[in-house]
Amino acid sequence: MKLTSTMICAPLTAQSVEQMVSDMRKAKAQGADLVEIRLDCIENFLPHKDLEIILRNKPLPVLIVFRPKRDGGLYESDEHTRFETLNLAKELGADYVDFELKLASVLPGEQKMNHHCGSKIIVSYHVNGENLPKEDLGNIVARIQATGPDIIRLVIDAADITEIARVFHLLSCSQVPLIAYCVGERGLISQILSPKFGGFIVYGSMDGNSLPGLPTLDSLRKAYKVDCINGDTIVFGLISKPVSHSKGPILHNPALRHVKFNGIYVPMFVDDLKKFFNVYSSQDFAGFSVGIPYKEAVVDFCDEVHPLAQFNELNMMHQSIGAVNTIIRRPSDGKLIGYNTDCEASITAIEDALIEEGCTNGEASFNSPLHGKLFVLAGAGGAGRALAFGAKSRGARIVVFDIDFDRAKCLACALKGEARPFEELVNFQPEKGAILANATPLGMHPNTDRIPVSEATLGDYQIVFDSVYTPRKTRLLKEAEAAGAITVSGVEMFLRQAIGQFNLFTGGQAPEEFMRQIVFDKF
Repeated sequence: MKLTSTMICAPLTAQSVEQMVSDMRKAKAQGADLVEIRLDCIENFLPHKDLEIILRNKPLPVLIVFRPKRDGGLYESDEHTRFETLNLAKELGADYVDFELKLASVLPGEQKMNHHCGSKIIVSYHVNGENLPKEDLGNIVARIQATGPDIIRLVIDAADITEIARVFHLLSCSQVPLIAYCVGERGLISQILSPKFGGFIVYGSMDGNSLPGLPTLDSLRKAYKVDCINGDTIVFGLISKPVSHSKGPILHNPALRHVKFNGIYVPMFVDDLKKFFNVYSSQDFAGFSVGIPYKEAVVDFCDEVHPLAQFNELNMMHQSIGAVNTIIRRPSDGKLIGYNTDCEASITAIEDALIEEGCTNGEASFNSPLHGKLFVLAGAGGAGRALAFGAKSRGARIVVFDIDFDRAKCLACALKGEARPFEELVNFQPEKGAILANATPLGMHPNTDRIPVSEATLGDYQIVFDSVYTPRKTRLLKEAEAAGAITVSGVEMFLRQAIGQFNLFTGGQAPEEFMRQIVFDKF
């Protein structure tokens, strides 16, 4: 009978038995349900003595793995010794023992089915990048099942996030408890979403031991709360490349739970938009945030684009931003509808900061403190376009700097603004009271020491906005503040656009104060 509850497992690779015992206790304290003990990582390993110490001192269930070098482990001696060690682990009371398919296939029948000692037998297979396209995963599962395991494990080297869809299909169809996941940064959702599709175990790393594609134990328990995920959970995701910097999950997931919406928000490392949308086309994947570098390119994959951030200036026709940061799959027909919540989020953040400092326009006929001001924009990508169209809609004069001068000219032309090569920005002398908006990744963690302008010019700007929000106070904002400018962090834009996204995702009203408190506490 297939088990339905998903356990959280911490892989332990300590080089000594003493450290293994210590790490077991730490893993339990950090929220693990069980630990995977990699015997091949222990230096000068003494099977009987070391296993007795580990199993006698285990504070939670253990899964014993003794991986040979050919399968990505460290063990290089003879197979007979390895087999005897795994059998010894069963006899000494290990809760789970892992045998690779190659070893399990050559065992005598009586040893294959020897489950009398109480240990659960896992038979595993590692599908590497070379044989993934050639081998049918269903056939591999059938070969494993023929060995008579209690639990099946498949580990897959995935070169693309779309390959994980086959893992989800296997999990949902398997009649035997199944552990299946993809390794590497692109495989992250195979861990987080495993409970939705009936996975037996999800892996999480301990604090200070981060691994690509592996969520932390803390995030699994607190941000994602995987114990609350079930087959009806709706998936929302951030489409980006890279994606590890995003703080969206620690904002959206608690907010979804706060309003009792059965949804999960996950980072999605996407390489190919066309393949991604072709594969993840079900209603289970109901909405997406869009990050770097896809905010413009993703427009082509939307069936409709909502006419946000339009303007009518000097008899110009209404124009679209040409960038999308939110996509909703319409329930009635499955069509993808694109929205932009960046525009109002960024512009209102700048306006409110000016108003808070008493910097109104002075002319009653103009509602926005941006009217008539020079708006200096660094970056003409998706975030830059949202800022530029928003500023133009408020009556600002736009000058655009971008490393791609043609892109800068295209944006400036749409707004009747001015375009300049990016290298000129460092020496650009703005008029007094101008507004500077950074919509480039300059200053983002880990390259936090870079700024797009000369420090000497920062005193000429009335206000400086930075779309970067990791770190919260970038070097640009620190230097601008020291020069006497009003500063607006990208965190404020991030919060406001996230509130807009949340409303679109859920069809309800975002818990704004709750979300603001999360940002205040954790960003």
